[in-house]
Amino acid sequence: MARPLRYILVGLLWGAVAVYVGYTAARVRQHRKTLVVQRLDIEVTDSSAQRQLVTGSTIRRWIARSGLKATGAAAAEVDLQAIEGMILRNGFVATASASIDYEGVLHIEVSQRQPLVRLLFDGYNAYATADGYFFAAPRSSALYVPVMTGTYVPPVPPSYSGSVEQYIDAQIAASNERIAEIEREKYPLYREELQNDEDTKALRRMFIKKRWFESRENFDRRVRELREKKARLRRQYRYTARVLQEKIDRITVRQNAEREKQKKLRKNCEDFLKLLNFVQFVEADDFWCSEIVQIVVSKGHDGAPEIELVPRVGNHTVLFGPPDGAEEKFDKLMTFYRHGLRNIGWEEYRTINVKYKDQVVCTK
Repeated sequence: MARPLRYILVGLLWGAVAVYVGYTAARVRQHRKTLVVQRLDIEVTDSSAQRQLVTGSTIRRWIARSGLKATGAAAAEVDLQAIEGMILRNGFVATASASIDYEGVLHIEVSQRQPLVRLLFDGYNAYATADGYFFAAPRSSALYVPVMTGTYVPPVPPSYSGSVEQYIDAQIAASNERIAEIEREKYPLYREELQNDEDTKALRRMFIKKRWFESRENFDRRVRELREKKARLRRQYRYTARVLQEKIDRITVRQNAEREKQKKLRKNCEDFLKLLNFVQFVEADDFWCSEIVQIVVSKGHDGAPEIELVPRVGNHTVLFGPPDGAEEKFDKLMTFYRHGLRNIGWEEYRTINVKYKDQVVCTK
């Protein structure tokens, strides 16, 4: 086949493809204008009977209460992005995708977050995921996950939904803005300091010369007056410098207070993530996962969280201390269980303390 003819045939083929695609797109657009949503098809992924926070019926209720157009509405009038956004406003939903197929079925696919622990502190009823995502517990939710109670206060408000680290970062960013705003209060004081320094320098340059035919007595009088003036101004400038420095120092104290708040915010975030890592460690061990029925967390004397464990077997509690060194502490506890309580009885002690290095302290 001649090359020009081959080029013509290929061009005609691609032209036909373009015409077909354009025709199909036009038919789809025309069909969509007349298409009516017949039904909802909702799929919740990553869920199980034990850890299901959202169901298809729940999503149907959300859509009905939202007033967004869905079943029975023209497909062109259904706002898919609004539906997705409405579903995602619930913190326990990780992703949401909505689409309408050629048959008029509104498909909604939702994946939920996987809670690691439930937090039942004073004023808090929330879940947290392993990666530090915090969200309020949905009504009537009862998942089989570890429960934390006690006097500990999480680093985010009870109503917050989102990443704990992002919340802390936002708080620190706002604190930095306050520090910068406070710093601007020093600018007028710096200008006054500069002027005061210039006045002090000018004071040092002040002197007098004896005039022609001026008497010695008159010259001495003028020298004495200048000395008194310089002494008075020197005291005034020193006082002004001290007052200005005190004002700057008071402003600096406010800035340092903000920086201390930032340190506490970072420390609280680190402590919270350590608690989550602790729960992950427990969940990864079959024995401790089944043996520990409750985790009680309080704040220690240094502000760090202190853990107390309520085991399934026996009437004792385990004083675990900070979440650091979990593997070593659990090894000590397991050794004591095997070689201690097995011989003397599980009801012998009221508390078992594994906080201290290389020792287990028990009280009756």
